[in-house]
Amino acid sequence: MLVEEVMKTEVLTLTPSDPIEAAIKLLNDNHIRHIPIINDRDYVIGIVSDRDVRDASPSVLDDTSENRQLKKPIETIMTSPVITVHPLDFVEEVTSIFYEHEIACVPVMKNDKLVGIITEKDMLHTLIQLTGTHVQSSQIEVKVINKPGMLPQVMQVFGKRKVNISSVLIYPYKPDSDYKIIVIRIQTMNPLPTIEHLKGAGYEVLWPKMPGMSS
Repeated sequence: MLVEEVMKTEVLTLTPSDPIEAAIKLLNDNHIRHIPIINDRDYVIGIVSDRDVRDASPSVLDDTSENRQLKKPIETIMTSPVITVHPLDFVEEVTSIFYEHEIACVPVMKNDKLVGIITEKDMLHTLIQLTGTHVQSSQIEVKVINKPGMLPQVMQVFGKRKVNISSVLIYPYKPDSDYKIIVIRIQTMNPLPTIEHLKGAGYEVLWPKMPGMSS
């Protein structure tokens, strides 16, 4: 899945010379958490979060200080430089950027211009779609030897049963690197017949452990 498929293209922005109070109003009025700061060429030169604004705001007990502080330009509190991504980057790569840099938002740039934005919430929504948990389904986890060709072999079982597959994921089997786990979500609330078919084909099903399953 590409960034352009999940990014928001309507992005609210400010310029570095805008006052901090303008950021507060934009954040509150639109219920957003991040504002890209752009120059006159739509190039992202900084970003401001709701936390930046809170940290910069003076005590509510000091009216004089508050007025003076909130008139300061946004460039005094914005984060710069900014990590950005391209519309044709893979969503999976963006996920690693969020994790490694501990950020919750990335602007999307194309030809040195801001064209979109992706937030933590967008990434979570995309993960739900990729894993198939947004549709009624059952999850089956199959332990297989870690060697080429195992996925199509396991998929043959599902093909014979003609079940509708929502998603397929593969991850390491931590106790033993010689094995891996294939996670398949199928659109049925009764996975028992498919599980028995898998076991009959010689595969070890780790999940679910259901009453009535043969050992």
